[in-house]
Amino acid sequence: MDRLLANFKISVNETIFNKDPESSDLGKRIIKNSIELIHAIGFDAFTFKKLGAEIGSNESSIYRYFDNKHKLLIYLSSWYWAWLEYQLVIETHSVSDPNEKLKKAIEIATKSIKEDSKHTHINEVTLNKIIIEESYKSFLTKEVDKENQDGYFKVYKRFVTRLQEMIIQVNADYKYPKSLASTIIETALHQHFLKNHFPTITDCKSGTSPTQFVTDFVFRILNNKAL
Repeated sequence: MDRLLANFKISVNETIFNKDPESSDLGKRIIKNSIELIHAIGFDAFTFKKLGAEIGSNESSIYRYFDNKHKLLIYLSSWYWAWLEYQLVIETHSVSDPNEKLKKAIEIATKSIKEDSKHTHINEVTLNKIIIEESYKSFLTKEVDKENQDGYFKVYKRFVTRLQEMIIQVNADYKYPKSLASTIIETALHQHFLKNHFPTITDCKSGTSPTQFVTDFVFRILNNKAL
């Protein structure tokens, strides 16, 4: 386990940023305050000028780290999935039973997030809310194919692949493990969104979590029976 963790780190594709925000106090303040500001006013209303006012710095100083707010959102999304992948690796490494491992993985991918004290400049709870509300805007663009080729979404895709491999371990005959793996993530995000904004069209509310729904859904498909 120690060797596994030693080789695993939360990292983001270097082509997304001009200067690593983790490398300086200003960079960390950019990340911290961008999360708070995007959550407060929404990504559409968010600008580097407004962020600069929040951190007491010139707008130009932010551009030294990111070309535009789109790349900043991709950075935040990539960091989130890398952080969640870290939880996945740690919490499933010692689980030998394929069913229990997949259940744990689904829980990690779908649960309500708690703040991780290891990263004082990043509030994971608030970042999770941004992922639920805004993450689609990071890839629903005309440039998505080029950005995909450049590896912008590598961490997210790697997380899906880990889920896919666990699905195959449960049922190697299932024909659509990739589709099911990506559906687990997107369904969870959508159900969290519905729970927060359109509670009349979801069963995920008090007493029933997106984790419970997705777990039941997945194992009904793989085993043709409820848990």
